[in-house]
Amino acid sequence: MVRIFRLILFVLLSVAISQPVFASRDESLRVTPVVRAVQKTSPAVVNISVTRIVERGVSPFGQMFGDEAFDMFFEGLQTRKRKYRSQSTGSGVIINGRRGLVLTNAHVLAGGSDIKVRTINGKEYSAEIVGSDADFDLAVLKIKGAGKLPQVAMGDSSDIYIGETVIAIGNPFGYTHTVTTGVVSALKRTVKSKEGAYTDFIQTDAAINPGNSGGPLLNIMGDLIGINTAIQARAEGIGFAIPINRAKRVVKELLASGKVSPVWLGVNGQDLDQGSASYFGLSRVYGMLITDVYKNTPAAYAGLRPGDVVLKLNGVEVEDKAGYLALLRVQTRSEDIELEVLHDGKVGRVVVRPQSLELNEIRSQAWTRWGMAVSKDSRGSGMLVSKVRPNSASARLGLKPGDKIHQIGNHRVNSQKDFLDSFLRNRMNNKVLLKVQRGRNYYHVKLNI
Repeated sequence: MVRIFRLILFVLLSVAISQPVFASRDESLRVTPVVRAVQKTSPAVVNISVTRIVERGVSPFGQMFGDEAFDMFFEGLQTRKRKYRSQSTGSGVIINGRRGLVLTNAHVLAGGSDIKVRTINGKEYSAEIVGSDADFDLAVLKIKGAGKLPQVAMGDSSDIYIGETVIAIGNPFGYTHTVTTGVVSALKRTVKSKEGAYTDFIQTDAAINPGNSGGPLLNIMGDLIGINTAIQARAEGIGFAIPINRAKRVVKELLASGKVSPVWLGVNGQDLDQGSASYFGLSRVYGMLITDVYKNTPAAYAGLRPGDVVLKLNGVEVEDKAGYLALLRVQTRSEDIELEVLHDGKVGRVVVRPQSLELNEIRSQAWTRWGMAVSKDSRGSGMLVSKVRPNSASARLGLKPGDKIHQIGNHRVNSQKDFLDSFLRNRMNNKVLLKVQRGRNYYHVKLNI
């Protein structure tokens, strides 16, 4: 009997000892601010799938040349075309659930013919582009037939702290709704590419990979403060996002007209050389010398004069006239621009509100400065020269109505928009390289202005 009692006591003690010291725990401790922000915002983050139809020439030499290589070296040769279907993915965020509006990057949608949007619950919808602007790398989609959807809470990027926690949600490499965290590393960063300069970026060390483009950058409250858009491919821990306050201004124009109006200040300019830089007392060669100021423009109202030198635009150094134009391309008509200007030997600051450049004004400037007008050729790519102004730069070059412009500078020209956009990029240049077709022959010529 005593032995049985001891055995029972031993079993009871063993069970008691095996029980955890803390029988219960507070699961709410795991729900951190980051978790709450993700739970709040994830339903408004979408995966975007874009299908593109690519047409390439088929090499008549079989495998000796691939189709891409054939296009590169035999571009002007008439040949059989083959269509290819390609697909890419990106991210987006719903900014208006009632209307089904999604904000994303323009490059995510570029060239797309079929756009699908997938929500966090796996439902897929067709979508159409409301407006897109490559210079700002922003676009707005409208989801078709989805009904009311969750939407993100819009934040304010004017009061971001360097070092504050941020959250990125996206679809890197097809892994949907991937969450990464980090901090704001820096503000007002400028990123240069072959297309131009992008300014005022938020820099973060939150992991951003291919497929994150167009996704949201959130603060710890789950508010949208940026759109993830660029990756420094040769470095780790460096990502960039467009501040949401700039995105709001762009979205307003895209919803109103489907595009963002180009702006100008009303000046022409030229580059400085070592001699002119020394004359103005600059220690090195940079800046843009103003040569002309148009009447009734922001520059004229601000008191800018020929002979002034623009040194900085919104705190970013102006390297030359091309740099000035690149910085101006990413400004909207609803935001002030601060210029640092050398005037009469003194450096001062001038704040101006840019002016929209309407299409008729751009055409007029192209006719005045270049001396040509173009129209669409329904038979193929390129734009036909429709008129040439006597004694103009185009007339001196020998351009004639019926010639076809295929390229201006580094940009192909297949529409009126392409032509006017190329003029804006090159309007201060004294020489512009053109690719011209006359009959069956192609020429690379310089337009001397």
